[in-house]
Amino acid sequence: MDTTTILGDVGAVWSGDIVPTLHDYIAIPALSPAFDADWASNGHMTRAVDLVAGWCRGRSIAGMTVEVVELPERTPLIVIEVTAFGDGDPADTVLLYGHLDKQPEMYGWREGLGPWTPVVEDGRLYGRGGADDGYAAFASLTAIEAVQRAGGSHSRCIVLIEASEESGSPDLPAHLESLAGRLGTPSLVLCLDSGCNDYERLWVTTSLRGLAGGTLVVDILDEGVHSGAASGVVPSTFRIARQLLERVEDAMTGEIRLAELHVPIPDDRLRQATDTAADTPRYSDRYHFVPGASPVVLDTVEQILNHTWRPTLSVVGADGLPPTTRAGNVLRPTTALQLSFRLPPTCDAEAALAAVAAALTADPPYGARVTFAGREAGPGWNAPAFAPWLEESLQRASQATFGGPARAFGEGGTIPFMGMLGQRFPDAQFVITGVLGPDSNAHGPNEYLHLPSAERITAALAMVLDDHARR
Repeated sequence: MDTTTILGDVGAVWSGDIVPTLHDYIAIPALSPAFDADWASNGHMTRAVDLVAGWCRGRSIAGMTVEVVELPERTPLIVIEVTAFGDGDPADTVLLYGHLDKQPEMYGWREGLGPWTPVVEDGRLYGRGGADDGYAAFASLTAIEAVQRAGGSHSRCIVLIEASEESGSPDLPAHLESLAGRLGTPSLVLCLDSGCNDYERLWVTTSLRGLAGGTLVVDILDEGVHSGAASGVVPSTFRIARQLLERVEDAMTGEIRLAELHVPIPDDRLRQATDTAADTPRYSDRYHFVPGASPVVLDTVEQILNHTWRPTLSVVGADGLPPTTRAGNVLRPTTALQLSFRLPPTCDAEAALAAVAAALTADPPYGARVTFAGREAGPGWNAPAFAPWLEESLQRASQATFGGPARAFGEGGTIPFMGMLGQRFPDAQFVITGVLGPDSNAHGPNEYLHLPSAERITAALAMVLDDHARR
């Protein structure tokens, strides 16, 4: 296929069709079910699904069908099937994956921006969900369309766009079971829900961390009482929570104390961390520390390993604490903390979650009532080695679209679907990539989609699809 033709076609679709539709998508507060328990009745998810599916149905792609699959008590799944084209093998399958559910609003958006307010500035499309991961459906179909328009080839393609990824993909296993006969055995999996260390080349993710979490709840009284009357007699639930957290995390270093959350780091991933460190600035340079603050460690290799192969704990939410402007002198009866553990890629997520729950709830201080509720776990993923054809294809595609060689790195985030697929299809090749660059700020304020990179990744995807069909 002619690179110039591919880049031209992809650029025209992005500017003329995708960006305007992404504006509409960003404006929809389609929160993932974990953040909107009434998602079905609120209707925002349905609006987002209808928007994306409608755009997909309007594409001029030979052999395409678009279906919205709905299972009882589950979020919907968009399933797009495209028959083989050109020299592609109709018995072979490429699986393309993305999601359209979103994280909550978060505070701190700068003036003129907001989670549901799409704004384009300097090639960046701001707003919640554009980069994580609303663009995936559009880029996937545009890549397939570009192959066909350029006279290339692709094998049978199935595109899955789910709506519960930001909640840990709890609905996806049921969908996969219902689609097992249609999925077949994919030989190639393409996912656009990951990140990049810069916008100068194609970055391919070789590992993803797993996830475990839940809500630690400490109860000591059935009502709040005057702190002057009760403190020193009634223990603080916040102090009890601190003691419990110390069981699982060293407060001075951040090191996780439980052996079940650690794995040996493979030698090839240690080498990759060293190579990546030589190619990129320190990871800490991408974050906006307050004056005088410093990262956990300064060494770049150690930052990469902490980011990819070592477990961490973040307290991401709290209940039972009033705002500081409304906080009276009350000894509070309860403290609830939402805990998020990131796990090494090959860690057993369910075993890790069980170990955390046991450590937090055993023999509670002062006999307080301690529970660990709302538990969830998602597997990590460690990529198989690239086949020679795929390694060559990625390098060619990166040179043709970005003008530089492709690079591989481990990612600190979690895509539970990749772990599920890795277990189901151990012989498949995986290309996990994306546009979440150093300051794109997914999940936080001022999230943006880097439009030039999104176009280039779309074109690179088309080239990989053609190489796969001709391998």
